[in-house]
Amino acid sequence: MEQHPEPKPHQNTVSTYLKILVEKGYLSTEKEGRIFKYNILVPFEEYRNFLLKEILLNFFNNSGKEILQSLIHEKLIPQEDLEGFNFTVEKLSARSKEPQFEYVNEILNPKKDKKKDKNKKKKKKKD
Repeated sequence: MEQHPEPKPHQNTVSTYLKILVEKGYLSTEKEGRIFKYNILVPFEEYRNFLLKEILLNFFNNSGKEILQSLIHEKLIPQEDLEGFNFTVEKLSARSKEPQFEYVNEILNPKKDKKKDKNKKKKKKKD
């Protein structure tokens, strides 16, 4: 909360976001006295690559050219940064696979059925 810029969100809002991230498997938590300590579970590189792929698919028609043009047009990549690059096109073999995002896929596509978990909870409450 101290590091968040003004206007700071209400503490309950932050707690709700953290709780959701724990439920989705992005964070783990451990209680230390009266406070909870949160730990990141998804490696940064994997999450960054996953988000970049999602942005490419959803906003740039899966086109690297479109995303690069947008970054240059919006001056997010200065022209001088591009001067040292030698852009070449590499042919990908037909056997090349899509990148696998082990942790992120596991979190976004859990194998367990949520309905079964809810039914178990209801049965426990009745007992």
